[in-house]
Amino acid sequence: MKSSNLLVITDRYPHGKDSVASSFVYSRVNVLKKYFKRVFVISLNPFIPKLFSKFSFMHPRWRKDAFAKDYSYDNVEVRFAKYFMLPFDFFKRRKGEFAYKVAKKLIEREKIDFDLIHAHFIYPSGYVGAKLKEIYNKPLIITGHGHDVYDMPFKNQWWKEKIINILNQANHIITVSKSNYDKLLQLGIPSTKISNIPNGYDPSLFKPISMNDSRRKLKIPMDKKIILSVGNLEIVKGHEYLIKAMKKVIQKEKDILCLIVGAGSQRRNLEILVNRLGLQDNVRLLGSKLHGEIPFWINACDVFVLPSLNEGNPTVMFECLGCGKPFVGTRVGGIPEVIISEKLGILVEPKNHEQLADAILKALNKEWDREYILNYAKQFTWDEIAKSIMAVYEEVCKNDRG
Repeated sequence: MKSSNLLVITDRYPHGKDSVASSFVYSRVNVLKKYFKRVFVISLNPFIPKLFSKFSFMHPRWRKDAFAKDYSYDNVEVRFAKYFMLPFDFFKRRKGEFAYKVAKKLIEREKIDFDLIHAHFIYPSGYVGAKLKEIYNKPLIITGHGHDVYDMPFKNQWWKEKIINILNQANHIITVSKSNYDKLLQLGIPSTKISNIPNGYDPSLFKPISMNDSRRKLKIPMDKKIILSVGNLEIVKGHEYLIKAMKKVIQKEKDILCLIVGAGSQRRNLEILVNRLGLQDNVRLLGSKLHGEIPFWINACDVFVLPSLNEGNPTVMFECLGCGKPFVGTRVGGIPEVIISEKLGILVEPKNHEQLADAILKALNKEWDREYILNYAKQFTWDEIAKSIMAVYEEVCKNDRG
């Protein structure tokens, strides 16, 4: 496909190469770009006037979107297609059409030439991809990552019909976990049209680094056991249960520090919870960090914890394993498909802070085999994942020609 151009459509893309937002889409593009002449990325973002970015009632992600600017790197062109959007159901149901109109204008204005479309998330990106497929007669692959598969189609009949219609127009569907695969079968999508290809990690970034060096770099205490969690501060990430679990953990273990990296709408609620439980000396909300800094945070910790209430296939889980760290998490989404033994980590039920506390305590006092974890993680490097994606591309293009 060296002479072909790939069009990637996503509802989130990093505003720069070191941004954390939707880094799993950027990481895919970064390894797939070598197989194509050019890659065009259209990031569908709500239009936010810069003035509004100052208001705290705006979602933190939307406030950052106000400053999104087009950029290029290597053979990749990133363009932000900004559409009008308000956080009401009327607009949510129509944002696919809003996004499609601005994407189509952008393609026409910049004369973007492409041979294959890959849309990340079924709505609105998959909707936009389906409309473009119809107009330009190009094959379409849609990747369903998480909530767009396990939640959105099951909200009500309107959303179910919308999502099924979009999926039926795709030449092929990729999803990131067996649990999502089963949801797609529930929606009537034939198994021959679905591939289960997990997320991955970049081994040039996420690799073992000295714990002491990492702690010195980040100015983290050397004499404490560190629990780390990385994720958006949203309800679905379950940080509330990690903070509640810490109350029990500090009763059993001395010199414990829980660090939570991420930004989001729940920050204030989590701060209130930390204060109410008297955990100010043991739990710190650190805000968002640059993507290139995350490997140091992971390497600085003793145990990584992701207390999600639901997931697709969290990239940070693979990044944790790539650093040789044990993973404590919940039995949701694709997590149990990856953490398949207690040599890799410990899983508990979601929304259960008592179980989570026990798992953290067990993990802190267990002798972990780092080499075993590192060897297991190798199958999930982005280069390995790219081979599976390219196999789908080649099959789809062959069938389309023929």
